[in-house]
Amino acid sequence: MSNDMQAHLSQLYEVHQGWLAGFLKRRLNCSHQAADLVQETYLKIIINGKIPPAVYARQYLSKIAKGLVIDHYRRWRIEQAYLESLQHLTAAHQCSPEQHLQIIETLIEIDTLLHNLSVRAREAFLLRKLEGLSYQAIAKQMDISVSSVEKYVAKGLQVCAVAYLEQTL
Repeated sequence: MSNDMQAHLSQLYEVHQGWLAGFLKRRLNCSHQAADLVQETYLKIIINGKIPPAVYARQYLSKIAKGLVIDHYRRWRIEQAYLESLQHLTAAHQCSPEQHLQIIETLIEIDTLLHNLSVRAREAFLLRKLEGLSYQAIAKQMDISVSSVEKYVAKGLQVCAVAYLEQTL
């Protein structure tokens, strides 16, 4: 990072950090989580290398921060659903804390992958893979053609296959 960019980033942080912390605290109701997301917001700016002009700084920061809040709540919902499902397991099926963390991280990765699909493709894919419905039943439920269901499920499988290959390489 150039000295000029560092100076602009430092100025951006000094001028807007307090405002951004308040903005996030109102959305999260937790100053600790807000502080974490303030840092993540600036980290995203460093990673993408784009510092906004001063006149658009708050719009830019709030856009990044809102995305991080959405990610935060999505992760929280996944964790809560997982913890709720654990209540139905017997002690013999319980996992170590490390395994719990790994499972939650995997669930979040899957959720992120599936959110890259269109809403219809995600719905068809989940109906097929989680509910075990036939293509005909999915087509009827979604009021679409069987060939559309086939395309949607194939797209879901493709996204999963690419992610799997990226992890194994």
